[in-house]
Amino acid sequence: MPMSDMTAVVTGAGSRRGIGRATTHALAAAGWNVAVLDLDEAGAKETADDVAATHGVAALGAACDVTDGASVESALATVTEALPPVGALVNNAGITSPVPFLEVTDAEWERVFDVNVRGAYNVTRRLAPGMAGRGFGRIVFLSSVSAERGGGVFGGVAYSAAKAGQLGFARALARELGPSGVTVNSVAPGLIDTDITGGALEGERKTALLAGIPVGRNGRVDDVADLITYLCREETGYITGATYDVNGGSHIH
Repeated sequence: MPMSDMTAVVTGAGSRRGIGRATTHALAAAGWNVAVLDLDEAGAKETADDVAATHGVAALGAACDVTDGASVESALATVTEALPPVGALVNNAGITSPVPFLEVTDAEWERVFDVNVRGAYNVTRRLAPGMAGRGFGRIVFLSSVSAERGGGVFGGVAYSAAKAGQLGFARALARELGPSGVTVNSVAPGLIDTDITGGALEGERKTALLAGIPVGRNGRVDDVADLITYLCREETGYITGATYDVNGGSHIH
């Protein structure tokens, strides 16, 4: 099936300056129809309208709390009814947390894992069977350099642990779903200029951060979105269980 006959679902793509929105545009430019799921319904619909107007593909935005199974079921029912079969899923919805481990509360720990890990599970568990049944699928997890280097960027231990959990999730899932034509990969961005990091990219803090990046600049959302779109291509069928770093060389391992 050509991309125009399939839909890509991107979670957490309502933010105007986020990786999710950039990814919806990159996927649509490659021919995918797009479903935007976000806790912010207005933001999701705005992204979808922008994508449809810009690229001429079918797109819809729906409210979705990825931590809530019923909300995910409802949103995906809307997607299934309105758009072609889902061929790609980008688990982009996530939250960070800078709280030091010795200060973290049970509630904060659970909040971070609920969105980053349970949220990815809730959506993936409902879409993977259809992909496997059709013999084609592309699943991409948005992890973080924090998972690989042990924090030290913006997120604390809870965030690093949750994002590392996504890496294990993706690798094991890749082994299970590979025989069914479904690839599963992870992208681990470093310092990317989004609403989450924007406040930290000023003055001396920005100078110090950029000093540790060999390419001499912070990342842009398109740097990540283009890679995700590459991993979702039909031709990229022999890459699975991999983690791709997008950090300008700030973490080389």
